[in-house]
Amino acid sequence: MRAGLAAALLVIGLGGCGGTPTSSVREGALRYVALGDSYTIGTSVSSAESWPSQLVARVADLELVANLGVNGYSTDDLIVGALPKVGGLEPEFVTLLVGVNDVVRGMPEQRYAANLVLILDELLGQLPADRILCVATPDYTVTPQGAAFGSPDEQRAGIVRFNRRLGEVCEARGIRFVPEIFEISEAAATDRSLVADDGLHPSGAQYALWVDAIQPVVEDLLLPSADR
Repeated sequence: MRAGLAAALLVIGLGGCGGTPTSSVREGALRYVALGDSYTIGTSVSSAESWPSQLVARVADLELVANLGVNGYSTDDLIVGALPKVGGLEPEFVTLLVGVNDVVRGMPEQRYAANLVLILDELLGQLPADRILCVATPDYTVTPQGAAFGSPDEQRAGIVRFNRRLGEVCEARGIRFVPEIFEISEAAATDRSLVADDGLHPSGAQYALWVDAIQPVVEDLLLPSADR
């Protein structure tokens, strides 16, 4: 991957974290913190269109107290820049979606897996496994700008491998994983309404389809153990 092209992917829509964390929540709602990269913060769509915001709009038992997604974040960046903030937010539910920038930067697969272990084990020190959810990285190579970042076939294969690793690390810890996001994202190859105006990131409409897949998993996790 050429350095200039990799950097371009990392800086599109750079804007940091999504607003000021909320100190209090509705009675009965769980404090929800979202961790990730551009796909979590919702680069090139409004904050209301990001998938964490759409998720809490549908699931009354969650309130988003902080979206710590940052455009361009890899697992290395998340460990340094976002993970230390989690404890102070007193989360009761956390989602994680990170990996595309690890692929773009050519991070070795073993290092990505080791970083996931560090991240998830840190979260498990604060939350039970049924209060953590991981989400697969989408296939950006099908977008109009996707081919600008190297061989689409090679990049897609990298995303597939890293998603597989994420699923394995989750399974070993009893953490739920939503792999369907990758398949949903591939529809953008023929339906450009699923792509944001930057030609690279998902549109709000695509994020709504993500939430179609994520919502039932979240609702299952939030059920009392006896009802699952």
